Amino acid sequence: MGSSHNSFSVFQFLVYGVFLTFGANSLQIETETESNFPSSMEVVRDEQPPPTEAMVAAADDRTTQQEPSRVVCFGEILVDFVPLVGGLPIFDEPGFKAGAGGAPANVAVGICKLGTPAAFIGKLGDDEFGYALANVLKENGVETRGVRFDARAHTGLAFISLRSDGERTFIFYRNPSADMLIVPEELDHDLITNAKIFHYGSISLIAEPSKSTHLEAIKIAKEAGVLLSYDPNLRLQLWPSPEEARKEIMSIWSEANIIKVSADEVRFLIATSSTASFASSDAADNNSKAFKVEYEGVELLTSSSDHDAKSWRPNLMLLLVTDGPHGCHYFTPKFKGTVATLKVQVVDTTGAGDAFVAGLLTKLVQDVSLLEDEKRLREAVRFANACGAITVTRRGAIPALPDTEAVLNLLREIAITD
Repeated sequence: MGSSHNSFSVFQFLVYGVFLTFGANSLQIETETESNFPSSMEVVRDEQPPPTEAMVAAADDRTTQQEPSRVVCFGEILVDFVPLVGGLPIFDEPGFKAGAGGAPANVAVGICKLGTPAAFIGKLGDDEFGYALANVLKENGVETRGVRFDARAHTGLAFISLRSDGERTFIFYRNPSADMLIVPEELDHDLITNAKIFHYGSISLIAEPSKSTHLEAIKIAKEAGVLLSYDPNLRLQLWPSPEEARKEIMSIWSEANIIKVSADEVRFLIATSSTASFASSDAADNNSKAFKVEYEGVELLTSSSDHDAKSWRPNLMLLLVTDGPHGCHYFTPKFKGTVATLKVQVVDTTGAGDAFVAGLLTKLVQDVSLLEDEKRLREAVRFANACGAITVTRRGAIPALPDTEAVLNLLREIAITD
């Protein structure tokens, strides 16, 4: 990614007058200047420098595609600080690489890398991080005319701590960040209504005004007949409480046509730590188990041995449950099954779910009728699995997202060894 992924060390924090201080409840990043910005994270300058040519380009020339965006992604975009080493306590890391992140933005970039036009709608801070992120989107072919800038809040930041097995934890600075301040009047209606798929998460439901904007965007897309794709992408530490997270995530569940959720997220949504069986491990035996998963009387999904259409949620066309080494379980009103995980050496799991969603939506937007054909759906899920598998072999989110050639090469290699 070059310019979008730069080294950032603790030494540079000190050189630029940014100091790390530990409070009783949070890690704060503060500067020597004062600010009225009400956040646990403050990075403030007395005066903004004049915009560079790159900043002007990001703000003023946002149309990057000739073909209308077929997938439009709405939500957060932020700066990910990825550790240079990993497997260490975050304060012992020798440095970090700054790169673009945020699940909806990752999905938009992933789709473009796979050769399908995509757009992003969201808000960035009127700061150097914000303009840099906008340029990352443009450099990767994402339509950015739906991006807005706000001088009242900074661009969100996330520090990532990597365990030795590649799993990660996050420390966020976004209270508020600019993405939380997008208002309904800033939505690009034409961008949404001309799309085939409108994709979103749940992070923008945490606070106003982004919550109302999110709900309005869903309404616009639904009224235009655009397919709704939902990946809750649970980040529990950002929510006021687990109960609030469950309530808000479920509040828009019934609207979606396509839902991707992890097995851990399903267990969280139904408020249980017990192991759940989502589908038969034998892909050929799709009717061996009946199940019903619900939260406070609201069904996440329902299936039965005969796939009774009356028991299926009315808007839901496809639900995908990613289940780590156990594969990806898929459910439609007509069939269900599991596609095996592709075995690779895991380096960093950041962005893997977003890569999976990008791969799946790329296939769906080409031909939504594959939802009626189990063989073709399984092929699409396998393609999406490969997208995720490649991503975990590299560090970072957007820099790790694969193009179509890389995905097809992996699938060919696996076919040869199978």
